[in-house]
Amino acid sequence: MFIERLNQLLKERNLTRSKFLSDLNMGKNQFKYWETRGTPNTATISAIANYFGVSEEYLVGNAENSHKKNNTGVKIPVFGTVAAGIPISAIEDIIAYEEIDEPPANLGEYFALKIKGDSMEPRMTSGDVVIVRSQSTIESGDIAIVLINGEEATCKKIKHTPEGIMLISLNPAYEPMFYSKKQIKELPIRILGKVVELRAKFN
Repeated sequence: MFIERLNQLLKERNLTRSKFLSDLNMGKNQFKYWETRGTPNTATISAIANYFGVSEEYLVGNAENSHKKNNTGVKIPVFGTVAAGIPISAIEDIIAYEEIDEPPANLGEYFALKIKGDSMEPRMTSGDVVIVRSQSTIESGDIAIVLINGEEATCKKIKHTPEGIMLISLNPAYEPMFYSKKQIKELPIRILGKVVELRAKFN
């Protein structure tokens, strides 16, 4: 029953097997294993149920009415870090998933990033998650995810100047960082996306 329910969910969400396996960091032969061995372990069932927004009981065939048929959300990965030179779709450092409404997702590629440190306090605190729309340009005043010198991505408010770009922390304890047009090209400074939503996490 598990594999039948899984195939049904994939069809309803218009997802390919390869996309599903990639999102959950599973091997390409996973379906063959399930088709021959049956229901996966509890941890895998939980991860798949969470991915689709259905109950574990529904997924394994023990319930008929717990499937959320009106669920139109799209799961996007939450990264702990974002490294240089790796497309968002290829990053394996996925620490969780967040759900966004389907219409915005159709307007572009989205990912989420877990905030670290206190440079964006009080608006954003360490552990919060930001929803990001992938784009390589940004307007002054927007908050963006920026990759500096190929290191871990940082979240900062952007200000363009005739001489270059300023990355501004919301926490006044941190001085703005300025990069000239030459530094933008040579370091480089790369815009990964625009922050479009903040999801605060309460401990």
